[in-house]
Amino acid sequence: PSLFVIHMPVDNSESQVGISVAQRLARKLASLPQVEAVVISGSRKSEFADLRSDIDLYVYLTDDIPLDVRANIAAGSPRVEIGNATWEPGDEWIDADTGTSVDVMYRHRRWMEEQLDRVLVHHQASVGYSTCFWYNVLHSRALFDRSGWFAGLQQRASQPYSRELRQAILAKNYPLLRRNQSSYLHQIELAVERKDPVSLNDRVAALLASYFDVLFALNELPHPGEKRLIQHAKARCSKLPHNMERHVIELMGSVGKRDGGTAAKVNALLDGLDELLLREEMVPQERR
Repeated sequence: PSLFVIHMPVDNSESQVGISVAQRLARKLASLPQVEAVVISGSRKSEFADLRSDIDLYVYLTDDIPLDVRANIAAGSPRVEIGNATWEPGDEWIDADTGTSVDVMYRHRRWMEEQLDRVLVHHQASVGYSTCFWYNVLHSRALFDRSGWFAGLQQRASQPYSRELRQAILAKNYPLLRRNQSSYLHQIELAVERKDPVSLNDRVAALLASYFDVLFALNELPHPGEKRLIQHAKARCSKLPHNMERHVIELMGSVGKRDGGTAAKVNALLDGLDELLLREEMVPQERR
């Protein structure tokens, strides 16, 4: 049977408004035969949500929805973008009644099943953000579930973090930090020498992506995504490098400054990670 979640816990009137908008949109989407499930996730679902958090709806499909039908769902919005495809197929608009920002992403059922298989069955790592889709499924709440498919997907996702996956993520991301010849540290040092602030910013961001991928894997936690990583790590990780937050903030503050000591701050950040991995006996043998 189809599932509509009518009652959801809320903390304040702003949350109530956002949930009301989400439920209204879920009912519209549920009327389309291609829609298997509609779930809410992202910033509004996070414990770190704030008044600027938008509504992130994920619509799971058995077939594509025509763009004109998608545009009709957002009809009346003072600002609407239909057919975005930069990251995932999706639409964005401002809800006309409440002024709430809405972000709707469309995913095929099989595609998401494959994303879970990639990490849970095949233990495949990425360069940064290896387990974000797993986290997304686990931390979504169904507003509509036509046949119970999404409930089954969440049940499959609710499994322990495997040793094989943890090792794969560390093996792919840890050497990139500063061990490999083409490591992020080496690229950062070159960017500093060349006085190339754009490259420096890009390489620091990439280093932090792999750094947090390693950190969440070490703690056997699915990666929460690109936002509020310091807060997520402090709240959920039982194993943290010493002064992790300070080192990350100091590193970010050095980018773009003349003689900001960025490379030294990278080393300070990674020294803390190395110490933690050594204690956990998780550093590759050649680094000991």
